Amino acid sequence: MVDTTGTRVSKSGGNVTGIRTESAIQTALENARRVAQVCDEFRGQDTIVLDVTHITPLFDYFVITTGRSRRQLHAIADQSDDVMDQQGTKRRSTTGYETEWICQDYGDVVLHVFSPAAREQYSLEDLWADAIQVEWSNGHVSESENGEE
Repeated sequence: MVDTTGTRVSKSGGNVTGIRTESAIQTALENARRVAQVCDEFRGQDTIVLDVTHITPLFDYFVITTGRSRRQLHAIADQSDDVMDQQGTKRRSTTGYETEWICQDYGDVVLHVFSPAAREQYSLEDLWADAIQVEWSNGHVSESENGEE
């Protein structure tokens, strides 16, 4: 829900669970695009950005990509840290750095870098099927339901 001041208010069970300004959400979208571009530059496969602002107050965007080797997974994760740090956003946590699923939390953006087998096994796209897929490639960003514009 967006109120008259441009603030997005999340509610659950009648209780306010999150308050975010539209400019904060726009900044999160720009950061998600930057991380997706890092994934692309490091040859991550099937990179997607999911808008989860209407599903959870905990974060705004998921960036999900697949790497073919542990070295590639690490390169994507490490470069994403550098890019986000340049934007003034520090990584809050990381898990799975020595596994097939690296998850990095930047607050409003969460990066998931999977091996092919782990991505298939955990299938976050299906788990978060109510999320809106955001087009991010070629400098073009538009929100679309299920990838359709």
